[in-house]
Amino acid sequence: MTTGVSIVGSGHTQFGRLQENLEELIVAATREAVEDSGIDPNDIDAVFLGHFNSGMVTDGFASSLIHQAYPQLRFKPGMRAENACASGSAAIHAGMNMIRAGQARTVLVVGAEKMTSRSTKEVTQALAGAGSQVVPPDDARLSRVMNRIYAAPKQSLDAAQALAEAEGFRVIRLGNDLEGEAREVARAHAALALQEQARLHPGDAPLLILSGGELTVTRRGDGVGGPNAEYALALMLALNGAGGIWGLACDTDGVDGAAEVAGAIIGPDTLARGGAARLDAESALAVNDAHGFFGRMGGQVVTGPTLTNVNDFRAMIVHPV
Repeated sequence: MTTGVSIVGSGHTQFGRLQENLEELIVAATREAVEDSGIDPNDIDAVFLGHFNSGMVTDGFASSLIHQAYPQLRFKPGMRAENACASGSAAIHAGMNMIRAGQARTVLVVGAEKMTSRSTKEVTQALAGAGSQVVPPDDARLSRVMNRIYAAPKQSLDAAQALAEAEGFRVIRLGNDLEGEAREVARAHAALALQEQARLHPGDAPLLILSGGELTVTRRGDGVGGPNAEYALALMLALNGAGGIWGLACDTDGVDGAAEVAGAIIGPDTLARGGAARLDAESALAVNDAHGFFGRMGGQVVTGPTLTNVNDFRAMIVHPV
């Protein structure tokens, strides 16, 4: 989709074994493109460079080389896109997205590579290593590096467990790295909750069942949903109004799927309330419309952006009945 974005000028150097270095090639192509467009360099809002370096040149910040073409570009934002052999097209898309987002009116995009100054063996090794350059463990630079994890999936479950136990709950942890189809995992969890509830007696401590990880959804329809809301919808259906069981499923970044909704919460009366509102839960699940279902009946959890992401968070509270 290119609506609202046009290419108004172009330029290029010769293709072949040239004597010019990377900066000279970039400057030449930039000047030709700007002159072809008729645009004043002052009116260029940002520059993008598509460049797969991978050790073939020594320029570590090659996008700055575009600024050498005109003094007017010196203080313009410069960004580099590296996507192996698709680096040039990636830079074009980045520039288009900036314009569509309203952050720029005119951008300059340049794609450049300089390989002929290296041997065939060196170029082959560099191309074969696209995206796989890893600093070896014994590299001296790593002696000055310290890694500290401030947020992890296990920590979110640890905090929930500590809070629940302080309130008198017994806790079962199913793991912080669960995977699988959201609706299938929900059915399994519903069966577990019902099984555990059958073992409880009046007066027993309530149970909290926790799990984390990232579930998936196989798209079957054109509804609006995400793995957490679909889990909650399938859990509600599998529990079928069972008393004493509540469920919560949310993405910890506040966005479940493509919607600005973290997830959903269900309880013993959720299915009945949906029916009273003339909502068909089975049909909603069939077309992946979990957000639509919970949005119409008020079961969504909306947190806004949390500015962190430790995967999904799921909790079921089970009381004796």
